[in-house]
Amino acid sequence: MSGHSKWATTKHKKAAIDAKRGKLFAKLIKNIEIAAKMGGPDPAGNPTLYDAIQKAKKQSVPNKNIDSAVKRGGGLDGGGVDYETIMYEAYGPQGVALLVECLTDNRNRAAMEVRTAVTRNGGTMADPGSVSRLFTRKGVVVVGKSQEQGRQALGRLRGRRPRGHARRGRGGRQRPR
Repeated sequence: MSGHSKWATTKHKKAAIDAKRGKLFAKLIKNIEIAAKMGGPDPAGNPTLYDAIQKAKKQSVPNKNIDSAVKRGGGLDGGGVDYETIMYEAYGPQGVALLVECLTDNRNRAAMEVRTAVTRNGGTMADPGSVSRLFTRKGVVVVGKSQEQGRQALGRLRGRRPRGHARRGRGGRQRPR
C-alpha cells in the first residue's frame, strides 16, 4: 500500500493527463493561428486552416478556443501573436553541419533552446553564414516522432530498404545488407 489516500493517486494521474492534453491543445491552437495568418481567416478559402481546424476538433479542442485562435491569427482580434521563422547554424558531433529552422514567437527562448539541444548532444553553435553557404534548399524532410519512423525515413533518403527487408542474393538465400 502506498500509505496515502486513493484520491491522491487519482489526482496525480489526472494532473499528468491534463498537462499532456494542455500541451497538445497549445500546439494545435498555434497551428491554427499560423494557418490563419498565412492564408486568411476563412476556412473555405484556406485549406491549411481547414485541415488545422479538423485536427483540433478531432482532439476535442473547444470551439471557443478554435474561434479565438482563428481571430487572433487572421488579425480580426486586434492583438495576436507574431510568429517568425529563424534559422540557426551549428556543427554537430564530428563536425557535421546543421541548419535548424524554428518558428517562434520569442527569439531569445528559441535561441536558448536550440543552443541547449546542440551543446547537450556534443555540438557547437556556428557563426552566421558559416554553415548556410554549404547548403542549397532542395525540399523539406519531415520525420515522425517514433524512432522506427525516423530510421525508415533516413533509410529511404539513403536509398536503402527498412530493417527486416533483406535483399535476396543468388540461390534464394537472404543476405544482410
